[in-house]
Amino acid sequence: MSHYYLFQDTRKCIGCHTCEVICKANKKLPAGPKPCQIIQVGPKTIGDVPRISFIFMPCFHCETPWCVSACPTGAMQQRSKDGIVFVEKELCVGCKTCISACPWGAPQWNQETGKVEKCDYCMDRIDQGLKPACVTNCTTGCLKFGPVQEMTQIRRQRHAASVTSFENTSF
Repeated sequence: MSHYYLFQDTRKCIGCHTCEVICKANKKLPAGPKPCQIIQVGPKTIGDVPRISFIFMPCFHCETPWCVSACPTGAMQQRSKDGIVFVEKELCVGCKTCISACPWGAPQWNQETGKVEKCDYCMDRIDQGLKPACVTNCTTGCLKFGPVQEMTQIRRQRHAASVTSFENTSF
């Protein structure tokens, strides 16, 4: 399991796709592969008000990643020091087995290189003590990144605050 977690506060996301654009720019990717994606949910009507939500979908860096076990060349790897799943480009032969093995659609096909791309939490930046490019460039600050325990605590606090504010609302 990854030692890190990338958390999205869906209440703050406006669907601007800055995370997608900065990710592609940071990795110098052509049109096509999107290592992280914003998925639009809705519009749907809630209490006579139309609502749209946006869900951030990066790689989840699974504890036992199917993409890694499916890769016949060992190109898809998981770092032992922190659990980050990444592609060793020199070993990728473009068979796309990892793409079909991942239930989340994280590995993406790069038509120009004939190889697979995927979110690796910008591990080059993490190794320098920085956060992923999508997090540092998020327009609304809805993306948070850090150790699993820290991000879990943020989620708990957010949930507790929402429950408390709901209970204190007079109808």
